[in-house]
Parts: sequence; structure tokens; C-alpha cells
Amino acid sequence: MSAMRDSQAEGGKGLAISARNVTKSFNGKVVVNKLSMELRRGEVFGFLGPNGSGKTTFIRMLCGLLKPDHAEGSCLGFDILTEQAEIKRRVGYMTQRFSLYEDLTVEENLAFIARIYGTPDRRKAIEETLEEHGLAGRRNQLAGALSGGWKQRLALAACLIHKPELLLLDEPTAGVDPKARREFWESIHALAAKGLSVLITTHFMDEAERCHRLGYIAYGNLLATGTVKEIIAGSELATWELEGEGAHSLIAELQDKPGVLQVAAFGNALHVSGTDATALKSSLMPYAAAFSAHQAPTRLEDVFIHLMDSAEDNFK
Repeated sequence: MSAMRDSQAEGGKGLAISARNVTKSFNGKVVVNKLSMELRRGEVFGFLGPNGSGKTTFIRMLCGLLKPDHAEGSCLGFDILTEQAEIKRRVGYMTQRFSLYEDLTVEENLAFIARIYGTPDRRKAIEETLEEHGLAGRRNQLAGALSGGWKQRLALAACLIHKPELLLLDEPTAGVDPKARREFWESIHALAAKGLSVLITTHFMDEAERCHRLGYIAYGNLLATGTVKEIIAGSELATWELEGEGAHSLIAELQDKPGVLQVAAFGNALHVSGTDATALKSSLMPYAAAFSAHQAPTRLEDVFIHLMDSAEDNFK
């Protein structure tokens, strides 16, 4: 049976997750609404969306911590609804907040997690994990005394000590500095290159752009999926840039112009976007004499705001 499952999981499209119509409600409110997604083996897939969009709920259902109201498909070859215990053993889950014991040392935390998962040859696994994540020199330091970046590193190490096949990361870089974030992402891509599948939630644009593919979720609905280029192209947004002294004073005025869906300040310039490229250009041409006006590449953030504005809030 195990060999058959492994063959099914690795065969075909080589999918780590194949989930369809995943749904979850709380107190009559739909938090995740018939969400479907696929995660390939060795892929870094990013769930992009605002706080409260359903990202965390979806991840918890995938790793067996929360039972869906309805779901079809598999995670690592196991049924999402009926075989959650098997999925738990093969998944590493990193929560938004540091969830290890702050009054235990780095080494003691790893030993505790290894014991929970029944990791074979725990002593060897702990030593290897300490070395691989640069924690050997801090093995006797209390976890609560670590900086944000080192706590993040320890949390990732704890997720990996039992050699999972799938890593679920829920906004893992909140509260860490840019250097630690970059090092974290380098580690994630190194793991993916070795075949580990990664599903990560974020609302940081620069992090989303580091993913192989993205899904944008708002109010429990998956609104777009694909590579960054595919999502930007699919939005059909045209973007212009107005630059010059006093440009920021035009924000309110431009928002009422035909073809203009959003206006955002970027440094000394304004990014003006809309889906009707002809109307947008016509509305901006009168300003070309006083300001530098030119068409600019649409950014992921422009798409993010556009999708958010077009999404229906099911919590109203």
C-alpha cells in the first residue's frame, strides 16, 4: 500500500498537493470557499492575500490541524479528509508566531520536537540539524533570548528535523530584518532544489515575487493563480507614471477620471492604473505638459490592490 501511494504521489504531474473545493465555515461565515490548488514536487508556491483572507485556515486544513467542511483530493498521496494523521507525520508546519518553548534551550527544543515525531536516531538528527542551520554555537542558549532572525532559524530547523516531504509556512518572516528574510528565502529555495515542496503564505510583495507560482486569495476565494508574469498579464491592468513637483497633489483629482481605477504614490511619482488602456491614456494626456508622463510596467502590488478592490467581502 505504501509503495502504491508513493508511486501515485510521485507519478502523473508529480503533485504534492491536489486539492479541490476545499471549504470551511465558522459560525455560518464561509472562511475558505471551494478553494482548489495544486502544488508540484519541489515547488515554492506562495499564497498572497490580506490578513483574514483564509490563508492560515487553508494551511491548517492541509496539515491536518483543522478538518474541512468539504474537500476532495490529496496531500502527499493521502486523502485530505480521511487520512489527516498520515499527512501530519510527513509535513513540517511553521506558524506565524514563534511557537517553541522559550524557557528551553535551542538543543532542548529540537530534542522535544524530534521526540514528538519519533525521529529515528534522534541524537544524530539533532546534531545534523544544528549544523545545517548554523545553530551549533547557540545550542545552549535559551530560545527566548534569541533575536527574531535566530528564532526564525530555530523554528525552521524544528520543522525540518523529521525530514518532511512538504513544508507549510504561515507568514514566517513577520518581525525579522531584511537580511534575515533574505537568508531565510535562500534556505527555502535550497530546500526546494532538493525536492522539498513548499507552500508559504505572505502579504509581502517582494516575497511573493520569490515564489515559483502564486495564488491570490481574498475573503476565502482564490482570485488568481500562476507565475508573477501570468498574474500581472491576467489582470489586464495598464499603468502610467506621472512624475514631477506637485504630482502627489493630483491623487484625489485623478481618482475621478475615466479609466482610472487606482492611484498610488511611489516616491516622487504616481502610479495610475486601469483596465481600459485607451480611456486611461486620454485622461492622463492633459497632464503631460506639466509632468513627465509615460507608460510603466504594472507591478504585483498594483494587481494586489486591484484584486482586493474587486473582491466581495463575505464578512459584511
